[in-house]
Amino acid sequence: MTDRPVLMFDSGIGGLTVLREARVLMPDRRFVYVADDAGFPYGDWEEEALRARIVDLFGELLEKHRPEIAVIPCNTASTLVLSDLRAAFPGTPFVGTVPAIKPAAERTRSGLVSVLATPGTVKRAYTRDLIQSFANACHVRLVGSQNLARMAEAYIRGVLLDDEAIRAEIEPCFVEQDGQRTDIVVLACTHYPFLANVFRRLAPWPVDWLDPAEAIARRALSLIPAASKAEPEHDPDVAIFTSGGADFLTRRLMQGFGLSVA
Repeated sequence: MTDRPVLMFDSGIGGLTVLREARVLMPDRRFVYVADDAGFPYGDWEEEALRARIVDLFGELLEKHRPEIAVIPCNTASTLVLSDLRAAFPGTPFVGTVPAIKPAAERTRSGLVSVLATPGTVKRAYTRDLIQSFANACHVRLVGSQNLARMAEAYIRGVLLDDEAIRAEIEPCFVEQDGQRTDIVVLACTHYPFLANVFRRLAPWPVDWLDPAEAIARRALSLIPAASKAEPEHDPDVAIFTSGGADFLTRRLMQGFGLSVA
């Protein structure tokens, strides 16, 4: 048996959507959740600077925590740096998060799919390669929101958001073409599922909002050998903020997710 944790790394608190699913599937695991709030939001970074930052951070995190697996519930980071991390740290299995374009293409009835993401994920060649490989027969609209990740961070901390501001962010996802309508919107940022109920309320027509959190958690579980599962009794799960601190609302939020702030 081992008490080596599952390490989760996100630009902010969006990865809590994946942590929630992972806890259900891996109740006997210990989790270390790392929020790179000092670098948030990743969409504002130049690619090379962000790549170097994340690789450097992982060098420190892997040495300190020795996780059995590292999960990156962040599309922007995964589409940019996942291959670099695997090359730099071959002894650690990595599970990344990429836009759920393949399952969306398999499920759509209308052939009209939208991908709601950050600007960084939208412009990434990786995302366009996914469309070319798995959704060639569909019309895929890429919608890069500059503001939704920040809005989701505020919303989960209890801040009231303006409906019209959110509606303006999701409106480009809805396409009518040749008598068909968008029927699937891929939530290609782990922050966005926190706003899913708001999206449903404000959407001009019903769509399937595709949240990849459970699939990510299942992939992580599949890579952990059954013989290596942790003892039921282990150290508490912790949240680490790269800024070095967290305000009262954030600490209360982490506590609600069963995390103590380191």
